[in-house]
Amino acid sequence: MPDLKQMPDVKQLRLLGVVATTAIGVYVCYLLAWPFLPALTWALVLAIILSPAHRWVERRVGNRNLAALISVSVAAIAVGLPLALVAQQLVREAVNGATYLEEVIRGWDAVGFMSGYPTLSAIAQWIENQFDPAGSVAAFVQWLTGQSTSLLRGSIYQVAMFGLTFYLLFYFLRDRQRGLQAVAGLSPLRAPETAYILSRFAETVHATLLGTVFVAAVQGTLGGLMFWWLGLPTPVFWGLVMGLLAIVPVLGAFVIWVPAAVYLALEGAWASAAILTLWGGVIIGGIDNLLYPMLVGNRLRLHTVVAFIGAVGGIVLFGASGLVLGPAVIAITISLIDVLKTRLTDRPKAAAARAGELQHQSVTD
Repeated sequence: MPDLKQMPDVKQLRLLGVVATTAIGVYVCYLLAWPFLPALTWALVLAIILSPAHRWVERRVGNRNLAALISVSVAAIAVGLPLALVAQQLVREAVNGATYLEEVIRGWDAVGFMSGYPTLSAIAQWIENQFDPAGSVAAFVQWLTGQSTSLLRGSIYQVAMFGLTFYLLFYFLRDRQRGLQAVAGLSPLRAPETAYILSRFAETVHATLLGTVFVAAVQGTLGGLMFWWLGLPTPVFWGLVMGLLAIVPVLGAFVIWVPAAVYLALEGAWASAAILTLWGGVIIGGIDNLLYPMLVGNRLRLHTVVAFIGAVGGIVLFGASGLVLGPAVIAITISLIDVLKTRLTDRPKAAAARAGELQHQSVTD
């Protein structure tokens, strides 16, 4: 006959059952939410960015539903119009740019150009034999042309995610206080610690989006305008590429405009090469040093290497939304470590203070 004393308590079994059921429910909720991660992420990011302006609208209108509708409508127009205009030209510009690059590579005899330099000529010959740059670009053109069909098919999904983003944004703006209260109620942390974590998340979003992305957009726009003014091909495409590269720490717009300036110099367009070099080095590079400290300041508080891992790793793991989620996850994790260190540091101090109080009471007694 089994020993009843050794059997688990019924309350413990019930507690384990509740924990297991909760864990399964959380996992299923994760599976349900995963397809909507991009829309959820960008809706939350926009809600954080638009919150000050929305509060102003809400005070003027006096109706939460109408205020949220106004804010969402303005945001949809401000975001949707530029995206539609850029997307309309992007694939066509990319194909034209790659085709032009293929023609340039095929028409430029690098080995003959470097014939006076045997070492460089041998390197150029080896690169041409091993990698076939013109053939690689031609294959890229064919792939890019094929992707235009896939992009058209995928545009239905993108439009759906775009609409869902602003649908969620409406509720994030209208019910932001209830949402914050719900997060605070579900958080296992103390109220000040939860407020600290939420503030770090908001700071990271501001620093990443307003700082990194806005500065990169300005740099890409300036680079594309200069490409257009100098008559270089597909300025929209190369401007977009420069903007995307400017987002990634360590890299930057110079990855595109420096080879373009070298190409212009090799073609004998020295004035254009000098203008592009000055524009890229002084204006495009200077914008980063001017705007980034103003918009970001010390809010990101991540080392360049850590920011690089967060941005690139986030994009690889989460897609485009990882641009924000990557640095945010790292910032929140570091903040949680700070909270844990504070608790571990305060615990001996609290124990020592308690021991001092007991000793004082024993002496007085």
